Amino acid sequence: MLTALEQGVKGGIWFSLMDKVFSRRNLEAAAQRVVGNEGAAGVDHVTVAQFSDVLDTNLDRLHDELRRDTYVPQAIRRQWIPKPGSTDQRPLGIPTVRDRVVQTALRHVLEPIFEKDFATHSYGFRPQRGCKDALRRVQELLKAGYVHVVDADLKSYFDTIPQDRLMDLLRRKVADSRVLTLVETFLKQGVLDGLSTWTPEEGTPQGAVISPLLANIYLDPLDHHMAERGYAMVRYADDFVILCRSADEAAQALAEVQAWVAQAGLQLHPSKTKLVHAEQEGFDFLGYHFHGSAKRWPRQKSRNKLYDNLRSKTRRKEGHSLSVIIADVNRTLVGWFGYFKHCLRHSLSTIDKWVRMRLRSLLRRRRGLRGRGRGDDHHRWPNAYFATQGLFSLVTAHELACQSPCG
Repeated sequence: MLTALEQGVKGGIWFSLMDKVFSRRNLEAAAQRVVGNEGAAGVDHVTVAQFSDVLDTNLDRLHDELRRDTYVPQAIRRQWIPKPGSTDQRPLGIPTVRDRVVQTALRHVLEPIFEKDFATHSYGFRPQRGCKDALRRVQELLKAGYVHVVDADLKSYFDTIPQDRLMDLLRRKVADSRVLTLVETFLKQGVLDGLSTWTPEEGTPQGAVISPLLANIYLDPLDHHMAERGYAMVRYADDFVILCRSADEAAQALAEVQAWVAQAGLQLHPSKTKLVHAEQEGFDFLGYHFHGSAKRWPRQKSRNKLYDNLRSKTRRKEGHSLSVIIADVNRTLVGWFGYFKHCLRHSLSTIDKWVRMRLRSLLRRRRGLRGRGRGDDHHRWPNAYFATQGLFSLVTAHELACQSPCG
């Protein structure tokens, strides 16, 4: 298959793929990835650990079911989780472990076929690409003077992809009816939400391993459409911006996107899609707020999500020792800094001060005092005290990072 990918197949269409999906080596590789990602159990209540305990038996069964076309996925368990920085909730779909293994095996086969022709400015859920590559590209364009921005937002994209049109795009490169049927089976997978079960008529299942690839396949024509017209677009899954040199060009780009989205059966969010000037109001993208060509900081939702996480670790009634609390806080701060280390120093110092305030409030409580850490508390527990306790400092980490080549 790899040789064929390099040399190309006749007509660019693949006719025999199912044997590659159910090959034992592929299923083993898929299971290894699913086990490594861990995750919750699905509707059958089988955990990753339980699946692994009898791995050979489970893979033998999946191999036989896929080979004989008797494999049937189970319903997806829907769980509602809070949206960061708001009171709303968003749905999360949790397939069973066995279904995650099959979807991963299917993705192993389909991804190289479509990846080969994906546009260069698409960064989401692709091999050897990620958020930082997309952010770096945005920064390059801003520095080059592309400061008029189309800030686009697709409304409920994953839930609204027309399934028939998506399957038509798959058929352009895949003619194996068994593989196409398997993809359709996953698109029509039932959803268990509480005590009710329903079958989606459009969209790709949230939380499914195969969904990000299918979502990229559906938006790939938009990528090439905009590139052919000379627009500098940066897309990460359903989140994208188009950077232009003039306001007129940005307006034209928005009109192109609006027309394409309408004919594709999708919707742009009316209030979240807008034209902005990067050096005036700025714009949000992938967790950052960009302002001008050199300034960026965590957007408000990113900070709110961090604060919510840290609040749960620094409650005043927290019973663990300070060293245990700080170790737990540090794990969150270190991971957060790994992504947001390219921010302005000031935005990081604000968070450092907030974390120390939370810890001072906790220490006040242990002395029988009420209220937030303030006033004399800064003398009782100065910044240096928390440094000696090992508290991770975003500002210090930022300074150290910028002493080496910082980019």
